[in-house]
Amino acid sequence: MVGADTEVVVIGRRELADGVLELILRGVDGELPFWRAGAHIELVLGEGLVRQYSLCGDSADSTTWRIGVLKEGPGSTFVHERVRVGDHLVARGPRNHFAFKEAPRYLFLAGGIGITPILPMVAEAEAAGAEWRLLYGGRRRSAMAFLDELAAYGERVEIRPQDEFGLLDLDSALSEATPDTLVYCCGPEPMLVAVEERCAALADGSLRTERFTPKPVVGADEAFEVDLSVSGLTLRIEPGCSILETVEKAGVNVLSSCREGTCGTCETPVLEGEPDHRDSVLTEAERADGGFMMICVSRARGLRLVLEL
Repeated sequence: MVGADTEVVVIGRRELADGVLELILRGVDGELPFWRAGAHIELVLGEGLVRQYSLCGDSADSTTWRIGVLKEGPGSTFVHERVRVGDHLVARGPRNHFAFKEAPRYLFLAGGIGITPILPMVAEAEAAGAEWRLLYGGRRRSAMAFLDELAAYGERVEIRPQDEFGLLDLDSALSEATPDTLVYCCGPEPMLVAVEERCAALADGSLRTERFTPKPVVGADEAFEVDLSVSGLTLRIEPGCSILETVEKAGVNVLSSCREGTCGTCETPVLEGEPDHRDSVLTEAERADGGFMMICVSRARGLRLVLEL
């Protein structure tokens, strides 16, 4: 589950690249919750805005968090234009559905602001003495964040701005992946789809992705029933209405954020029934297990689900 709300104060603010802002956050009450590479936090920004940002600093630093914010959409525009050093914000989390796993070899693929969760992974891979390579693309060099930090890793990092090199050569990069290589990818949807297509033949679990926008929804919306084991309610989920919306209307409080299946905040235990997973968070193994579902977008494959709510 998502951790409790944490009040943080902005102690650092600087422009990392064109349209990318770095914020350094410190806990008002001292030590911040522990996190590992791949984790993100949610910032409560006011005016009904709650947005998720990957942590991209040093996970061993328990006193500060670092995030990179691309100016794109109302939430990030709020951060760029209104958040200043000294401001107090509420953060939720950290939460991690893009967890960094131990492996002898890694291939990291990042596009644009997708470099943020990859950056601490690179640091952990380096510290562990693993073999790794990073292919990092963006529209242009001036819009690509953290180039100064990545330069320290030398030739293991390939910087490929599109205006200089064209689209990333994913075929070449993935052709070198051995069976014991973990592939981590974060970036825009076309890049993720292209990587998923090319990795279809890899062993299950070899590719791990994180999305900032939801996958296209596949499947019809049929009505079904949900039994809530804790509250004792039985609810009918109508076509076009999510489980989350229905349980909220029934007075059941559920922590949620993105409402589009990308953040994992509304993850709910499934006690009976088969979920129709439509999120962009769970791995194929987690979907097959069926023990949890994101009730903001996912539905039922049958006529009934029993949820721990």
